Amino acid sequence: MDSGTNWRDEVVGLIPALRAFAWSLSHNGSDADDLVQDTLIKAWSNREKFEPGTNLRAWLFTILRNTYYTSMLRRRREVRDEDGEYASTLKSAPAQDWTMAIRALQAALQQLPAEHREALILVGAAGLSYEEAAEICGCALGTIKSRVNRGRARLLKIMDVDNASDVMALETMAVMGSA
Repeated sequence: MDSGTNWRDEVVGLIPALRAFAWSLSHNGSDADDLVQDTLIKAWSNREKFEPGTNLRAWLFTILRNTYYTSMLRRRREVRDEDGEYASTLKSAPAQDWTMAIRALQAALQQLPAEHREALILVGAAGLSYEEAAEICGCALGTIKSRVNRGRARLLKIMDVDNASDVMALETMAVMGSA
């Protein structure tokens, strides 16, 4: 098996994690699929730029994150929804009992500063290491640790939860359960 096949197999193995992260950013299955597809196309088109021996997962997550933020900037120019009127029409009734807990967590996550929310999703829900999350976000390791810690503490307060492990379980459920 050549190195190109190994690289491709590693990328394919990371698709579920990419999709979960994409969903956590877009909150829409179709948009998440599109985001992952765009990420894979960019990664394939630029595979010669990937340095063997470096962190493929972090490289792909960085491409996905940058693609998402680029598309958000484009969307802001195309459709304005400052009041959230259009977004509120996209709600659907809960399909299972735990959906309410996920929605409560998602609402609480939206109250966090973007950098805390992003750090929590990368570390708490996507399962990345602090080092990988710091690389993806382009900041120091200590900064990511601080953001995760502050984000979790704020979530505990917002959700009136006594146990931090409950928040970590909900973080994972919010991304993986609905992805």
